[in-house]
Amino acid sequence: MRALAIAMALATTAACDGERSGPRTSFSAEAAMGYIKTQLDFGPRIPGSIGHRRAGDWIVAQARARADTVTEQRWTHVTEQGDTLPLRNIFARFRPEASERILYVAHWDTRPTSESASDPLRRKLPVPGANDGASGVALLLALADVLKATPPTVGVDLLFVDGEDYGDFPRGKDVLLGSKYFAANLPAPSYRPLFGIVWDMIGDASLQIYQEGHSVQRAPEVVSRVWDVASRFGYSEWFIPRVGQFITDDHIPLLDAGLRVIDVIDIDYQPYHHTPEDTYERVSKESMQRVGDVATALVVGSGG
Repeated sequence: MRALAIAMALATTAACDGERSGPRTSFSAEAAMGYIKTQLDFGPRIPGSIGHRRAGDWIVAQARARADTVTEQRWTHVTEQGDTLPLRNIFARFRPEASERILYVAHWDTRPTSESASDPLRRKLPVPGANDGASGVALLLALADVLKATPPTVGVDLLFVDGEDYGDFPRGKDVLLGSKYFAANLPAPSYRPLFGIVWDMIGDASLQIYQEGHSVQRAPEVVSRVWDVASRFGYSEWFIPRVGQFITDDHIPLLDAGLRVIDVIDIDYQPYHHTPEDTYERVSKESMQRVGDVATALVVGSGG
C-alpha cells in the first residue's frame, strides 16, 4: 500500500496546479484514437465472426509487445438459442511477481444487433462499437504504452473480456460472459487486487460519468479514489460526483467473486448506444485524454 500511496501523491502534486491545461499524464489520447480506428477496421467484433478473430489476435499481439506476460482463457458458450460461441479473455500483466495489484477491465466484443436504432430496418445491423467496446480496449492499450515506458510500482493486470454485449441484458441471458468466466477461473484462488475498474463507453464527446450505483454500494472506497483523482485534475465536469444509475456490467460478476471492482461508464450515450451510428466520429480525443489521465494516475502517478 505504501507504493500505491506514493503513486497517488505524485498524481496529486501534478494536479494541484490549477492553471495547467492539456494532458495531466503521459497517456496519449492520439495513440488511443488510433487503436479505436484499428479495431473498427476489423469490422464488427461479434463472437464467431472473422472480425472477432482478427481483433482478438491483434489485441494479443499488442499486449505481448508491451506487457511482461500475456495469457488467454479460451472456452465455448452455448447461447439460449443454441448457438455455440468461441470466446476468449486476454490477460496482460505488468510485474506479475508483485503481490499488490490493480485490475483494469474492458470488453472487446461488439453487439450483433442494433435494437435501439430509430429505423426498424436497421435494427438487425451489427453495432460498430467505436465507443461501446473499442474505447475501453484503446484505453487499456494506450495505458500499456505508458506502463512499458514507466514500469509501475505495483502489479497491474489488464483484462480484455469477451462476450459482454452478445445477448439480452434485461433478462440477463448471454451477457457478461467473459467477466463471469474470469470470476469463476481467477489466476489464483487468493487473487484479490487492491482494487479494480471496468472502463466502458468512456469516449463519448458529451462525456458525463456519474458514480455507478452498484459500485457506490459495494466498493465505495474505490469510487472515492477515482473521483478524488478526477477532482484534483479539474475533471469534475466530466467525472460528476453524484450517484447515477445502477448498471449491469462486467463489474458485477467480479464483485460477486469478492473483488473490489467498480464500473466507470458513461451510459447516457444517446442517440448512438446500440445503434449502427456508434462510429469513430462519435468518439472524442478530449474525452479519451481525460479518462486516460485518471486511469494512468491511479496506477503510476503523473507523467507530466
